[in-house]
Amino acid sequence: MPDKWVYSFGGDLTEGRADMRELLGGKGANLAEMSSIGLPVPAGFTITTEVCTHYYGNENTYPDSLKKEVLEAIKLLEKEMGAGFGDIENPLLVSVRSGARVSMPGMMDTVLNLGLNDETVEGLAKKSGDARFAWDSYRRFIMMYGDVVLGVAHHDFEDILDSHKRDEDITKDTDVTAEGWKGVVAEFKELVERELGAPFPDAPEEQLWGAIGAVFGSWMVPRAMTYRTIHDIPHDWGTAVNVQAMVFGNMGEDCATGVAFTRDPANGENYFYGEYLVNAQGEDVVAGIRTPQSLTIQGKEKEGSRLPAMEEIMPEVFCQLNDVRHKLEKHYQDMQDIEFTVQQGKLYMLQTRSGKRTTAAALKIAVDMVDEGLITQEEALLRVDPQALDQLLHPTLDPMAHKNVLTKGLPASPGAACGAVYFSADDAETKAGEGIKVILCRRETSPEDIHGMHAAEGILTSRGGMTSHAAVVARGMGRPCVAGAGSIQMDYEEKKMIIGEAEIKEGDIVTIDGTTGEAMLGEVPTIQPQLSDDFNTIMGWADEHRRMTVRANAETPLDAETAKKFGAAGIGLCRTEHMFFDPKRIQNVREMIFSTNAQYRRDALDKLLPAQREDFIALFKIMEGLPITIRLLDPPLHEFLPHSEEDIQNFADTAGFETEKVRRRLGELHEINPMLGHRGCRLGVTYPEIYEMQARAIIEAAIEVQGAIPEIMIPLVATRKELALMKTLVEDTAKEVFTEKNATVEYTIGTMIELPRAALTADDIAEEAAFFSFGTNDLTQTALGLSRDDSANFMPDYIREGIFAKDPFATLDREGVGQLVQMAADKGRSARPDIKLGICGEHGGDPSSIEFCEDVGLDYVSCSPYRVPIARLAAAQASIKSGRRLGKSQTQPERRAA
Repeated sequence: MPDKWVYSFGGDLTEGRADMRELLGGKGANLAEMSSIGLPVPAGFTITTEVCTHYYGNENTYPDSLKKEVLEAIKLLEKEMGAGFGDIENPLLVSVRSGARVSMPGMMDTVLNLGLNDETVEGLAKKSGDARFAWDSYRRFIMMYGDVVLGVAHHDFEDILDSHKRDEDITKDTDVTAEGWKGVVAEFKELVERELGAPFPDAPEEQLWGAIGAVFGSWMVPRAMTYRTIHDIPHDWGTAVNVQAMVFGNMGEDCATGVAFTRDPANGENYFYGEYLVNAQGEDVVAGIRTPQSLTIQGKEKEGSRLPAMEEIMPEVFCQLNDVRHKLEKHYQDMQDIEFTVQQGKLYMLQTRSGKRTTAAALKIAVDMVDEGLITQEEALLRVDPQALDQLLHPTLDPMAHKNVLTKGLPASPGAACGAVYFSADDAETKAGEGIKVILCRRETSPEDIHGMHAAEGILTSRGGMTSHAAVVARGMGRPCVAGAGSIQMDYEEKKMIIGEAEIKEGDIVTIDGTTGEAMLGEVPTIQPQLSDDFNTIMGWADEHRRMTVRANAETPLDAETAKKFGAAGIGLCRTEHMFFDPKRIQNVREMIFSTNAQYRRDALDKLLPAQREDFIALFKIMEGLPITIRLLDPPLHEFLPHSEEDIQNFADTAGFETEKVRRRLGELHEINPMLGHRGCRLGVTYPEIYEMQARAIIEAAIEVQGAIPEIMIPLVATRKELALMKTLVEDTAKEVFTEKNATVEYTIGTMIELPRAALTADDIAEEAAFFSFGTNDLTQTALGLSRDDSANFMPDYIREGIFAKDPFATLDREGVGQLVQMAADKGRSARPDIKLGICGEHGGDPSSIEFCEDVGLDYVSCSPYRVPIARLAAAQASIKSGRRLGKSQTQPERRAA
């Protein structure tokens, strides 16, 4: 049981540090750190993440000593701020915010201005000399507390406010008078009592505990759980709660509030990027109610805004803020996302955290910071999320294509997306699940829309700025986003949007460009991406720092060319069966299968041999001396057979077979469980002529292409004897070809480890194998007894219940399947020290699984062509982390496998 649950910060109170984020959460740790380096941070205290863990582990109750520690922290805060919590003459007001160890923007709850009631509001009015400000703060508190803590719908408060403004014939909140706010407050309190059957809580201490409970409660709300699932954040981490003295950006024209990034989070450019509002509180900047203004003249000019920049109207405060920007970047050695308030000309820092950024920005910032001497190459490589590179490897809009531009908003998150418009997150998620590409269209997004944003191809909003919820979340997800397209009228009831004279209905197709801010009618053609110099620099550094090589799974010339373009060091899996599905070949394949004796099969296979040989010649030429692992035929034969009546009849007519004979043969080949049936090396044992033809095609092609390096892989081996039989078959075939061609070529023979028995007896099997390639797709199926094709129906329940942390077909199950891989690797090396070890399942492109492969000591990973850059970076990160665990300052490759 911890002996301390609460840590103070600010002034002389600071007890935490930046490296205590697991205990204090990211926000709490950084507030303490900013205080320690002398930045102006309003004092406060942090209730640790361990309280959250205790709360959920003990039926939503707090530790016995927590209340006492909180009261002591409040007394220290009162002393530091020179005000009293609940004092009617000199009231101390606080904010209550969440703070997980990693940033989850907008996912959990916040309450501002806590401590106000009918008495303290008068004290605040007297103290500030501004009754309008005091009552405005009070109505904000009731709205936020009523929504977040008491569960009164936010729109009910908005309706009261809108009605008041209509009655007074005003449009802006800033036009509401002090007396107006008094009336609104009274109506708000009546609403709460009507909805709950109890009055709004007046006692500040009761308000505080209500807010603390709401923040802890928000850790498990659906939007937060969805966000954590999307971003692989463990559900058991918990959140901290930060209670901080309020400072006010809404006390008059010498006050302001804002959000900023120390560099442009969209493209990484090194300029001060952010927005602010005069006479406002923090939520106003991101809510889209008022149009935010740029911090800098440069930003103002970029956006084409006529509104004055902070640099122009508050030059002294801006200079202080700019100094803080440089100090924070130098201290944290990373781009920062900061929140600030200006109260009567004095700057206060409310938050700093590593800023969410697009992938292009992450690359540029990482490279620039190395050039600036802020970080090392290793640190730069660890800063970039390998999965996020996927954003850079797909098409963008063709600049030469015709575009019917409907409107233009803010370029909130770069990239292009096209899809059918839907106006609710639920509809977007449903339609995306049906395979429809969706553009989510909202006035502005909120945390409740997270599931729809994740499902959508892109996001379009009519309100909000560059730091709005939609913009920040879209950038973090890698979704294109156009925000604040003010000319759009969203009609949720009619499920349509009106832009000028155009009416776009649910299901209509639009295209958005998050780089330019344009929204277009219809589908706009795309072009392939041009990878930046920063991308190439990062990839070059990755190749220098990784130990494992990266190959690609490829069997077509296009796949091979793509893989090579993205830096693949060979082909780790060429699935020969994919070549058999070619419409020009499938008839011969089927005739071979229907043949009743070996000679008939050989006759059919002789027709396939030239085409199969040309397949391999093309691959060998493209890869130019890089190794190619070619898997002999693996799937059950029935996959190649005709199944519809039309296909059966066409096949029978072309082959000259009786239709009834075809049906009878189909019945003979039918299997109850084909995944564990007559497939893989079992085909080679019963129909050796199939593997003979394939081996001949490989060797003949390798002789023809100078420098070719074929690695012939026998699939689905369970015993040494199976592999020995197939190895002899391949070697005998190769000798025949060598004699016929009067030439030789180097080749190796190995196997896939995809059955538990093969892993358990890997030392025996290694006596016959020059290499192992772990086929973790089938190894996962056979080890867990799960069908990859069918488990998707219940896997979300397993993940939600914590049975699996992630889908084991996407991320390797280290505790189970991983043990088999480790065992097979160890046993294989014990029998054959020079055995080459790789992985060719889908896990070969998953960063977490790649890290496991590094720990096991595999020589290479193989993945789909478009994931090669992801795997290259992930392999470098795995090497760096492994080196650090071993106490090395830098991990250099000792041996780079081919």
